[in-house]
Amino acid sequence: MKKFINNVENVENEMLEGMVDAYPEYVKRLPGLDVIVRSEKKEGKVAVISGGGSGHEPTHAGFVGKGMLDAAVPGAVYTSPTPDQILEAIKAADAGKGVLMVVKNYTGDVMNFEMAAEMADDIETAEVISNDDVAVEDSLYTTGRRGVAGTIFIHKIAGAKAEAGANLADVKAVAEKVIANVRTMGVALKPSTVPAAGKPGFELGEDEMELGIGIHGEPGTSREKIQPANAIVDHLLDKIMNDSVDYSGSEVAVMVNGSGATPAMELYILNKRVHDVLKEKGIKIVKTYVGNYMTSIDMAGASISLLKLDDEMKELLLAPADTIALTQD
Repeated sequence: MKKFINNVENVENEMLEGMVDAYPEYVKRLPGLDVIVRSEKKEGKVAVISGGGSGHEPTHAGFVGKGMLDAAVPGAVYTSPTPDQILEAIKAADAGKGVLMVVKNYTGDVMNFEMAAEMADDIETAEVISNDDVAVEDSLYTTGRRGVAGTIFIHKIAGAKAEAGANLADVKAVAEKVIANVRTMGVALKPSTVPAAGKPGFELGEDEMELGIGIHGEPGTSREKIQPANAIVDHLLDKIMNDSVDYSGSEVAVMVNGSGATPAMELYILNKRVHDVLKEKGIKIVKTYVGNYMTSIDMAGASISLLKLDDEMKELLLAPADTIALTQD
């Protein structure tokens, strides 16, 4: 295993320290805790928090800042944060208007966030659960569909709604609308290696790809011979567009998300095909995001997310944001 680490026991701690050292204008760390909050708390608004295992950077802490998250709770690599950690994030982020928890649909995450909410006593909380992955209905880690890269659209749109001063019920409602209208499918060319394990989570031949991959290094739904980029995009889009969201004639946001080790060159090639296909189908792309937004450590792979927009979601998607990993005017 070749990685720039000192020891596997301290990976998460040193990563968070390095992030805060690099971006003190955006984030700070609660002393002694794996909790990242906005460097300057905005009072009098609904707080939006999220979290999950480390290894998905820049998710989650990279999206803490103006117009997105107020706090993020990273657990150990590919492991849910504890209820105690989440509780401290709720308390630190609360600005008097309640806290929305954006939780990806993994059993540990859902259970621990719900436990933390019960422990929060006099702080009003609400929860939404992202489940945008069209690859599988159930997995080793979930009952129901997994929450994957489409979750970033929830952070962006719910965060903008909260930043604008909406109440907790309205922030939750728009988050649920995003969940109902976003779908994602992923593929991997090489698996990820968890530092503590020291070896890849599964094996892929040089001429193989794994379709329907999750974000925790788990195998996907099928293993096939690698195909040209256009054919891969066509397969992913076919799965997305034949799911339960009717994208025909709509306006959409696109995310071509890298899994950590995919060069930008290849992501742009995938994105070209996505744009070509959607244009042929008469679907208007309002906004495109290409890059590493929700990774799987060092996995070579990518996912495509499509969000069907209405006027409210469109306005909030395009609203200003200022975070480590996503800034727009």
